Amino acid sequence: MAHSRLYEIFSRLQQANPEPTTELVYSSHFELLIAVVLSAQATDVSVNKATRTLFREASSPAAMLALGEAGIKRHIKSIGLFNSKARNILLACKQLIDRHGGRVPDNREALTALAGVGRKTANVILNTAFGKPALAVDTHIFRLSNRIPLAKAKTVLGVEQKLVKVIPRVFLKNAHHWLILHGRYTCTARKPKCGSCTLVDLCRYPQKHTENS
Repeated sequence: MAHSRLYEIFSRLQQANPEPTTELVYSSHFELLIAVVLSAQATDVSVNKATRTLFREASSPAAMLALGEAGIKRHIKSIGLFNSKARNILLACKQLIDRHGGRVPDNREALTALAGVGRKTANVILNTAFGKPALAVDTHIFRLSNRIPLAKAKTVLGVEQKLVKVIPRVFLKNAHHWLILHGRYTCTARKPKCGSCTLVDLCRYPQKHTENS
């Protein structure tokens, strides 16, 4: 894709949403970490519903450990994979205390060494909590990156690596949120809302649904 087209795409996304952020509700780096771990294969809405009561009872690694696995499950049982997520959260809290003094680390290697934290989760934390130009590729970003296309690849890691290279640096910090929100609400999987998309004239997707409004 030509640099000028990429620049125009992200200029429009920025104009529509100058200060994008996650839809997960949190009040600390630790709460964000737990929310992102819980969001795997779950919606932000379902996670926010669970953490509303969870964080009221346990908003630090020590408090989460004191709550215990059964206590965590009581709050997150409506979320998919809650059993394994509760175990991972408990172990991650112990690791945070033992290795990082209870603080969330700000580098990918340390983050991915925590239980339940993969590359995508680490990138979300690096970007959202610490303002680093990391790009977490979820199903939405993977889909629209190949669809528009922005960067075509067969794997999530391939898309991430290509996007980081081609997205103009000035937009890289917020690109993660712009793309997720665009994929979640406009460039949807089954029937993209092309009729109301600000990028429709820049998109090369051959099956546009321009009758949408």
